[in-house]
Amino acid sequence: MKTIQFISALFVVTAVGLGTPRVVIGAEKPNIVLLFIDDWAWNGSPVSMDDAMPNSSMPVLQMPNIERLAREGMKFRNAYASPQCSPSRVCVQTGQSSPRNGFTVFMSDRGQDYFDESNSYKSFPVIPCVSDMTIDKDAVTIPEALKPLGYVSAHIGKWHMRGNPGDEGYVLHDGDTSNTPGNTVPQENNQRLPDDMTDPKLMFSITEKAIGFMDEQVKAGKPFYLQISHYAMHEGRECLPRTREKYAKHPLVQEWYEKNGTTANKVKRKQDPAIWLGMGEDLDGRIGAVLDSINDLGIEDNTYVVLISDNGYRHHELELTPGLAQPHHAHKWWVWQGGIRVPMIVRGPGIKAGSTFKGNVVNYDFLPTFVDWAGGETSSLKDIDGISLTAYIAGKEPDDTFLNRNLYFHYPHYRSSMPHSAIVSGQRKLLHFYEQPDIPMLFDLSGDMGEVHNIAAHESDTHQRLFNDMMSYFKKVGARIPKPNPDFDASVYEQDKEYPKRKLWGAFTGSRPLEVDESASTSN
Repeated sequence: MKTIQFISALFVVTAVGLGTPRVVIGAEKPNIVLLFIDDWAWNGSPVSMDDAMPNSSMPVLQMPNIERLAREGMKFRNAYASPQCSPSRVCVQTGQSSPRNGFTVFMSDRGQDYFDESNSYKSFPVIPCVSDMTIDKDAVTIPEALKPLGYVSAHIGKWHMRGNPGDEGYVLHDGDTSNTPGNTVPQENNQRLPDDMTDPKLMFSITEKAIGFMDEQVKAGKPFYLQISHYAMHEGRECLPRTREKYAKHPLVQEWYEKNGTTANKVKRKQDPAIWLGMGEDLDGRIGAVLDSINDLGIEDNTYVVLISDNGYRHHELELTPGLAQPHHAHKWWVWQGGIRVPMIVRGPGIKAGSTFKGNVVNYDFLPTFVDWAGGETSSLKDIDGISLTAYIAGKEPDDTFLNRNLYFHYPHYRSSMPHSAIVSGQRKLLHFYEQPDIPMLFDLSGDMGEVHNIAAHESDTHQRLFNDMMSYFKKVGARIPKPNPDFDASVYEQDKEYPKRKLWGAFTGSRPLEVDESASTSN
């Protein structure tokens, strides 16, 4: 046992022996650190999320600290989040799916309660829905659930759920932050990276503040929950100039410059792969600083570290490596795998080093898992959808009930995408597009991770069962459901700038054609 843990444990024994009425804390109460990364694809690091798939990692990018986490902990092959950042954050805080908590997108409700009947969509095929604007007042959040168990909680970085984090139980936080603070370079500056940049995406100051919080709680002998919500890897590319220079010299990046008719000195900031790669490496360094601090504070053996992304993405930097293509279809804003499948790694007490968990897990499992780790009763958590992963993280083999449980994803909105929903159950995934309800869609993810082959016609019973499950669940939790638009005008709809992508990424029968960046033989 590390020295500081021994002192903490001794303090608890003394307090109990004297009859002091206090919550038992110390070595048996583990600390929990959640590293929440923004807009980061399943294959967005050098850690292979599937060892049999070369394109399940990002070979050019160097992230030794994330590789360290994977060596020392457990990686999750099939982790899911939400198709957009804000709903994902609400799912994490509440343990509820987006259909249940009603926070399905970050946008104004324009004073409407259910349907979004604004002029923007008046001629579209269906009338979409609005979203909740804040976390429900009666929802129990992570810090509210952990406080009775003796925990102090902090949220550092991007919040993006509206409201005050302090109202949800966080004693230290940065307020109602959105994407804006993390874009430290003016967005109109698309020409170059400033030479004097020292805190890209605020990742250095965020890390310093987080380490200060850990130090304070360890000195106080209190267990803590710390959520570090980074602004990286969100667009608005930023990194240290020296890190960018390193990647700009990489042979594959040099080939990209030449292929695209530019140079390291002329490429625009928002298109420069060297800055994106540099942002990843700088982020990894800050993650390493947190891991080193945990070690220096003597709490490494009593601290869980969870690393996950808020939503899926599609990083074209993968294509720098010849022969690799995107493993998933679509990206953020869609409930195709590219929008909801994310990287996840967990390290901590009792977790087998270098292990892999292949069952489906989802971001709304975190609340009950954290309560379980903290010694609380998960059965006391009402109206949640997540379940505790504690036993599985400790090595328990999942049974069929767990492996085939239903996970729900709901996006009843127009934006760059269109209203659609999904249910993942074991190796089967159903998608439903409200514009095309007559086209059933079902995929076998065990052999079709890219969602190329619609097997609904061959497994109609399975499709019908899962569709009924999904719609029954939506009704049970009061999810908002789009409705057909009696004023639909195809000629107007087809002029919308996002129409081509909606047509390309909407429902289909049979098999869809692969896109250019999906077409290499290693993509599935």
